[in-house]
Amino acid sequence: MHLSQILPSVLAGIGLPSAQDSVGCGASPSGREVLFLVDGLGADVITTYKDQIPVLSAALNRGVVTTSFPTTTATSLATLTTGEMPGTHGMLGYTVRVPRSGGRVLNSLKWDERVDPQVWQPVPTLFEHAAAAGIATTHVAAKRYEGSGFTRAVFRGAQYKGANIVADLVDETVRAVSQSPSFVYLYVNDVDSAGHSDGVGSEKWLAALRGVDQLMAQLLARAPKGTRIWITADHGMINVHEKVVLGRDNSLLVDIATIAGEPRMRHLYLTTGSESAAKEVISRWESELGKKVTLFTRQSAIAAGLFGDVVSPDAADRIGDVIAIAQENLVLLDPERADIEGEMIGHHGGDSEIERSVPLLLLER
Repeated sequence: MHLSQILPSVLAGIGLPSAQDSVGCGASPSGREVLFLVDGLGADVITTYKDQIPVLSAALNRGVVTTSFPTTTATSLATLTTGEMPGTHGMLGYTVRVPRSGGRVLNSLKWDERVDPQVWQPVPTLFEHAAAAGIATTHVAAKRYEGSGFTRAVFRGAQYKGANIVADLVDETVRAVSQSPSFVYLYVNDVDSAGHSDGVGSEKWLAALRGVDQLMAQLLARAPKGTRIWITADHGMINVHEKVVLGRDNSLLVDIATIAGEPRMRHLYLTTGSESAAKEVISRWESELGKKVTLFTRQSAIAAGLFGDVVSPDAADRIGDVIAIAQENLVLLDPERADIEGEMIGHHGGDSEIERSVPLLLLER
């Protein structure tokens, strides 16, 4: 089961003609569906911390979902909302270099108004398809995301309802599913934020996890009868222990012009973007780091299907000349951001089972 299959399957159950139910969600009992996306909620969390989340633990566990690569919010949410793989939708990481921009790096979550969101991510969203089919489609999340470049890139078609506290998130969601057919995408990032700052399993992280469970309890109590609530995530998270600062006491920045991606997965853009130069960089990195990193040239990453079976010309243009994926509990820090990145305890973006596995849970009102 893949993240790209979840939203089409749920929407097929409401009656979206163009959607296919490949997950087996079945017909919606009342035409009211909610997809609750908990940023950073790995599949392992549901069993490891079940005593902290009685409501989620009581949900029907529909199995483990595999996310797309890299295992990061921007890529995963685009995969979720388009039903396509990264090579098609073109959202290839937390940060990537903008082609032919003189080396400018686009932060996919903070965006850059010089980049048109609809050109950068041209695939029509499933929200757009649903709205065109007469399904009331709502996006409930923090007010700060409304109108952002990222929202315009991957959430087009949904009516945005901003809410910053649990009571308001629940209110907006309940209001949105009062009509039928209706679909609500509900998003919170407290678990992810706490994991980054304090680590998975920390007191702050556990408090955030319990908060998600309490939100779920309130929503379940107040949603109209017949509402189905699906719970999934964009990635899991690991606590890291080994940190390498690129170019500091090592030769890892030789021939590299631009660093993008994030600490668990790097897009590396070279001063000379030839295949031979990329292979020289890979050889140098293998000598320094051995099996602690998995390396691809752009061409070998595409051939291996890292970003899906199909990679558009625009997407290929954005991929690093070299892809570096940290293994075990290692992070690869950008020297210009080493203090900020190095302070984080929890990370994601890599290809470990924990990072790429998320749950699919179901609760029915």
